[in-house]
Amino acid sequence: MESHFEIVDDAIGIITMDHGKVNSLSKSLLDEITSTLQSIQDPSSPIRVVIIRAKKGAKIFSAGHDVHELPLNGRDPLTYNDPLRQVVREIEHCRQPIIAMVEGTVWGGACELVMGCDIVIAAKDSTFAATPGKIGVPYNIHGSLNFLKVTDVHLLKEMLFTAEPISATRMEACGIVNHVVEREELETLAMDLAHKIARNSPLVLRVLKEQIRVLTNAHPLIPETYERIQALRREAYDSDDYHEGIEAFLQKRAPVFKGY
Repeated sequence: MESHFEIVDDAIGIITMDHGKVNSLSKSLLDEITSTLQSIQDPSSPIRVVIIRAKKGAKIFSAGHDVHELPLNGRDPLTYNDPLRQVVREIEHCRQPIIAMVEGTVWGGACELVMGCDIVIAAKDSTFAATPGKIGVPYNIHGSLNFLKVTDVHLLKEMLFTAEPISATRMEACGIVNHVVEREELETLAMDLAHKIARNSPLVLRVLKEQIRVLTNAHPLIPETYERIQALRREAYDSDDYHEGIEAFLQKRAPVFKGY
């Protein structure tokens, strides 16, 4: 098992990621989270709210995609059935509100997982880094939209273009993170928020969450635009730079990108 699920006070479900020191988003870890969220969707489930977290004291909340699992044959790893895409959809469609309790640094695809949650709280020393540019892996259009729904466009561009960490305090100032507290206060805050949510009508919360999901996803695209973006992404996956980015990451060196 690469994650643990426990029920607290008969109403709060806690998913704790426990996949080595860096909680890389391997297929097995993501599949476990997806399965857990699916298992509590029956209306008879006592779970009213979910918390997703790393182990207590973690220095890294998650290192993002498991680079060892990225294909080297030019295949797009971020298609509709990719495990990360499935987890993000489960978070969006989950009946229960989900709190991301961030302790430690957040990297790559884990940023989308966190920002896809309904409420984000973070330790004061946490940082967030969207790193596709460093390894030559372009997000798909849904992933970019998920960032855009919660992030100021100029901050989003800075995050994606520089791939450098952004502090939790700055993310809070921009309205992306709900609360930033000292590490020792984080768990208390998460449980306090969860109990407040659990006291409210689950039917009303479900309606409100679905309404917000539908409205924030209301960004129509004509087929030609979507196909043009997909062609640009295919160009990136077919490039030498894609292989260079992955090889450099695995070899722990700076990549040398050529633009083709």
